[in-house]
Amino acid sequence: MSLKISKAIEILKKHDLLVSSSVSDDSLEVTNISYNSKEDQTNGIFFCKGNKFKAEYLDQAIKNGAKIYVSEKEYNKDIDRLIVKSASKALALLSSEYFGNPQNDLFIVAFTGTKGKTTTSYFTYDILKNAYPKQVGLFSTVDRIVGPGPKDEFKSDLTTPESLDLFHDMRTCVDNGIKYLVMEVSSQAYKKNRVYGLKFDIGGFLNITPDHIGPNEHPTYADYLNCKKQLMVNSKVNIINRQTNDYDTVYAAAKETSPDKDIYRFAKNEVGDTDFSIRNKESNLNDSVFTYTAESDKAEDLQEHGEYTYQLGLVGDFNELNAGAAITAAKIMGVDNEVIADSLKKAFVPGRMEHINTKSHGTIFVDYAHNYASMNALLSFLRREYPSSKIKVVVGGTGDKGVSRRAGFAQVLTESADEAILTTDDPGFEDPADICKQIDEKIDHTKVKVKTILDRPSAIKDMIEHSSGDDIVVLAAKGNDPYQKIKGVDVPYASDPVVAKKILNDIEG
Repeated sequence: MSLKISKAIEILKKHDLLVSSSVSDDSLEVTNISYNSKEDQTNGIFFCKGNKFKAEYLDQAIKNGAKIYVSEKEYNKDIDRLIVKSASKALALLSSEYFGNPQNDLFIVAFTGTKGKTTTSYFTYDILKNAYPKQVGLFSTVDRIVGPGPKDEFKSDLTTPESLDLFHDMRTCVDNGIKYLVMEVSSQAYKKNRVYGLKFDIGGFLNITPDHIGPNEHPTYADYLNCKKQLMVNSKVNIINRQTNDYDTVYAAAKETSPDKDIYRFAKNEVGDTDFSIRNKESNLNDSVFTYTAESDKAEDLQEHGEYTYQLGLVGDFNELNAGAAITAAKIMGVDNEVIADSLKKAFVPGRMEHINTKSHGTIFVDYAHNYASMNALLSFLRREYPSSKIKVVVGGTGDKGVSRRAGFAQVLTESADEAILTTDDPGFEDPADICKQIDEKIDHTKVKVKTILDRPSAIKDMIEHSSGDDIVVLAAKGNDPYQKIKGVDVPYASDPVVAKKILNDIEG
């Protein structure tokens, strides 16, 4: 891979990003690109980005071989430079060019939403990989799948990675024969320009509720919504949950760049002005059955018959809306209905409603539900299905971000839980005890029994040991995460399902 500096200057000028350039030889062609000064920079272009960037990072990059740097400010260094209005936008555009614009060789389906992104992405991935074997990639909060083999699957660090890493992985996908890519797009991806310049073939808007509001994320809900709706502006075909909050704003964003024929709305039950409707027929702790009905002429054009019935192999009728988005995307792509039905019946999403049976310690669910909206959907479903069971929850709040979630956890535990253990979940640079205290202070202790055990495996062990019969144990908010983020370090963690199964093996044999 390489990038001609003359081409880089041309791209930056085209997007009105170039402030000035000081290049000794514009025929220079770099063969390395990086924003991490610790990496090998031999014959490379280095990006000075981030609010915490320090001049010594550039010194280290130069020492490691960088030939030119890109920055929003000029540093007094004897090296070529490109000064730009936005280093993050420049990184996205030049990374794309460096890796040969791999997005042009992929059909990309993207989803955004406060909840359901990962589940919907996995549903879509499962459908497409059955329709197009060995040709589908996945970029999700949980996994990154860049090829057909086991060596091509690895754990994700971010929901949507930095643009350089994103285009690197897209190039890997293309080189591995991938033609279709399913990915999650977070609000931070637009806030931090990680997907700047990308146009998606299909974009799905699932829902939005107040979340990710705080000093390290979005300053206001309006900013959060504005970032979320950018997926609609930057997608050729749009899929929208007709029942999302701020629907009019989201729909208007879609209409900015897409004609009405390329905007599909779906909803649950009786909702006017929609293209597809979803109606639950049956749900329990094993699966759910629902109908998916065409309600408009353009919807009928996508499916041979007006109504289909699907069985979803994932617990929770609240997942039917996620399935609806995946079905709509697949139908737009022309996937056969038998493939869709078979894929959904066998659907599995790591860390999402993972069901663990016990001999005598109740029923355990592991789920990534990590805000009020997703926790409320999960616990409300369990309460409806098993009104006589005690619902017991192990949960913790993340540090450094998502501060607003803490009050949400307290609210949903008060509303729907019988017992709760507060514990550690990616505390970052905060004290996990303080996070738990902030949650605990807002819980109504007359309605739910609460205690705090900071060591997460110990918290899970305590809850399982004190559960029996018809009890429902929910290990929430962490899913399959294989580490705890503590003071800037990813500390290995076995994951909630592994911890729970080991505890059960020890106490039940």
